[in-house]
Amino acid sequence: MAKVPSAVVAAGGLVSGYGVARWTRKRQLGGAVLAVAGATAAQQWRQQAGGKAAGALTAAYVAAFAGSHPLAKKVGAWPAVFGVAGAMALASWVVADRRG
Repeated sequence: MAKVPSAVVAAGGLVSGYGVARWTRKRQLGGAVLAVAGATAAQQWRQQAGGKAAGALTAAYVAAFAGSHPLAKKVGAWPAVFGVAGAMALASWVVADRRG
């Protein structure tokens, strides 16, 4: 079976975490989706690029999640989520996926 790139896992976690929280009206469920995707991506980052890179990308993932909230007040919720997900996907690809 083909491996899903960490860029897709990370961006998908941000988008699907928000989507689940919004559509179910259960923020904890969305947070669980976000956390599982983040942990999965972190494991891939560690395998592909090492511990320091994984730590930096994990911090970026958390920052993207946190940063989407104030950004949403300026541009709207979905544009903010897609924006930070795209930035996270690019960072993940540059640091980890393109090496593979």
